[in-house]
Amino acid sequence: MADTPFLSLVIPAYNEAARLGSTLARVFEYLNAQVYASEVIVVDDGSADETARVAEEGFASAGRTRARLVRVGENKGKGNAVRTGLLAARGRVGLFSDADLSTPITETPKLVGRLRSGECDVAFGSRALDRKLIGTRQPWTREQSGRVFNLAARLATRLPFWDTQCGFKAFRMDVCRPVVEAARIDRFGFDVELLYVAHAAGLRLREVPVRWDDVAGSKVTLKTGLDGFLELRELRRQAKAGVYDEAIRRARALAASPRARAPIPFDESGRVPSDVSAELADSARRI
Repeated sequence: MADTPFLSLVIPAYNEAARLGSTLARVFEYLNAQVYASEVIVVDDGSADETARVAEEGFASAGRTRARLVRVGENKGKGNAVRTGLLAARGRVGLFSDADLSTPITETPKLVGRLRSGECDVAFGSRALDRKLIGTRQPWTREQSGRVFNLAARLATRLPFWDTQCGFKAFRMDVCRPVVEAARIDRFGFDVELLYVAHAAGLRLREVPVRWDDVAGSKVTLKTGLDGFLELRELRRQAKAGVYDEAIRRARALAASPRARAPIPFDESGRVPSDVSAELADSARRI
């Protein structure tokens, strides 16, 4: 498509009616000030409140940024919502952000700048690399349980990263689409799965320190945290069974192309030429 936006911002939302309106206002204010073209995709993950209505009302302030709502019929989890949004994305770079903007939208250049320059294929926010960037901290118990989970993830996957769970990750979609398509985990452990498959494919991953503030109203509970450990076991089982092998092969082949190492250009309108075939860009397509 000749009018492909540079950035697709995916916001997974489950019962976020109370804060989604202000989040969208800040997001559109930021994106409309950028030189590149962008789109915002809100994925309503089977909310029981007015999330969908608030999203559609918030789109009134979208300005030149494209905006659309994708509804998931029943609540399936943040992982499914993120995957749905990324597979619907038209942009050359897909970024997902938590609806509470615990990582401010103004941190976007730290990730997408690296992808646009061709430095890496995946860039993701980290609270662990520079804790001076953390403003409002999580409660002590949540912070410690997060550290334990990340240690378990490192042991289970051998990923060399210190924070896999920060909800601010960006993907160069021309290389990473097979990774997203192959993902299976719908809930807490989905971040680890995406990073694991991308790392196994030899993609270039960068963990980037970002500003972060804990925001009241987190959907993470003791149960979801415990379920995450079970999902790590499922990830190992699926990897051993070869579930990700085809995606790893395809992503590795795409990354070997000289075009995948090149910077992403803008045209005069701030849009970029698409190098994804219609078949690859079909959001219904799955491995």
